[in-house]
Amino acid sequence: MRELTEQEIVRRNKLVELRNHGVDPFGEAYKVTSNSKEIKDLYDSYTIKELEEKNIEVSVAGRIMTKRGKGKAGFMNLQDKFGQIQIYVKLDNVGEDKYQIFDKGDLGDIVGIKGKVFRTHMGELSVKALEYTHLSKALRPLPDKFHGLVDVEERFRRRYVDLIMNEDSRRIAFMRPRIIREIQNYLDSQGYVEVETPILGRILGGAAARPFVTHHNALDLDMYLRIATELPLKRLIVGGMDAVYEIGRIFRNEGMDRKHNPEFTTIELYKAYSNMEGMMEITENIFKNVIFNVLGTYEVEWKEHTLDFSKPFPRIHMVDAIKKECGVDFFEEMSLDEAKKLAKEHRVEIEPHFSIGHIINSFFEKYVEETLVDPVFIYGHPLEISPLAKKSKDERFTERFEMFICGDEYANAFTELNDPIDQRERFEAQLEERDLGNEEANDMDEDFVEALEYGMPPAGGLGIGIDRMIMLITGAQTIREVILFPHMKDKKKGVDSDEE
Repeated sequence: MRELTEQEIVRRNKLVELRNHGVDPFGEAYKVTSNSKEIKDLYDSYTIKELEEKNIEVSVAGRIMTKRGKGKAGFMNLQDKFGQIQIYVKLDNVGEDKYQIFDKGDLGDIVGIKGKVFRTHMGELSVKALEYTHLSKALRPLPDKFHGLVDVEERFRRRYVDLIMNEDSRRIAFMRPRIIREIQNYLDSQGYVEVETPILGRILGGAAARPFVTHHNALDLDMYLRIATELPLKRLIVGGMDAVYEIGRIFRNEGMDRKHNPEFTTIELYKAYSNMEGMMEITENIFKNVIFNVLGTYEVEWKEHTLDFSKPFPRIHMVDAIKKECGVDFFEEMSLDEAKKLAKEHRVEIEPHFSIGHIINSFFEKYVEETLVDPVFIYGHPLEISPLAKKSKDERFTERFEMFICGDEYANAFTELNDPIDQRERFEAQLEERDLGNEEANDMDEDFVEALEYGMPPAGGLGIGIDRMIMLITGAQTIREVILFPHMKDKKKGVDSDEE
């Protein structure tokens, strides 16, 4: 057991004093009738005289963040989820016993205040305490506001302290569910139904990613934590649920950086009788609706750019984008050897399992991605990297798009492949890639092929990374800012990094 600091010993002694005076250091339920935001919103325009005449009574509760004063009166700032409100505590108003509790209280203690809203002679809207209730003793001191919790890694490891001390962390934490709710509201209004699908599965599919593996004891089976929700959701389209979506956790056993966390949140949606163009339309509408409803404007400041989401999003074929940036035209027929030669000339790295389609994608990643600033749809991905998307008229490519903003991918969508014969061939090609060393290749999902054999209507499907979307809207610089409890390395094994 670690040795207590001097401050912690003092706080434990105060805990004993509270008990000796019949006060439970860890309190009971307390009826809260107002909060810092409501008080400021309703009464900030009132003058000193008007507040005296109104005689407004409130009950608030929160954490003591600052204290000052001496003798028989003092001030403290009480912090609730919305912010802080100043409290004036006077011995004559609360009684000697309660004033002593206030006087000996520590920063970080949680208290309840019943009192009257008033304005000080300095003009600050405050609450005059008439009843003072101790609710919970803080046994550890809060970090110094200016010199304490500055280690970024410690902020994420001790998110509870970060939320106490960091107003921006609280802003992001409360904005995240608002953003998700706006997505749900929009899709619900369009006739989509929210569903839930299994997190554990026996087949690796729906994305190209390395999985987490676990064991189901009752069934004595090794299973994967899902890397996507795609295949179960498309089974529902087969079953007649013609518009479905799921917002859920995804698990990919891969690296961590500014944009990636092994556990993250996506939304996937599927719409019968739609296609890639329909998915472009709904993607654009989701972003526009959510951004405007949350921020009150279509403009977003991101990566030193001002992005205007009110404009239509351009649509560019991947091969055209590559040709514009480096002059290579992959619409021209060429052999794999010719493609490899082009890759070597342009310093594009290739792997043993690469086909022409993989090389095209590598050109795009090297030369195009970072040039894409404003929201844009890049479509026409090669067949080899899109095992679940329908072929284009030019069968080397698929009816698939990704949406990019400032060099990062935010959405991925297809005209869904509903031909079971073609789908089986795609899965078989994935197995061949695995044999050549591609650890992210999909498994053969016999049950999914069987589902398609019953007939799946033409459909469009879309996936959006929720965490990246929240980063964009809140201005957070790393994915760990928008995930309340991101994964961190063990302190004993060294400190991790946000480097790319």
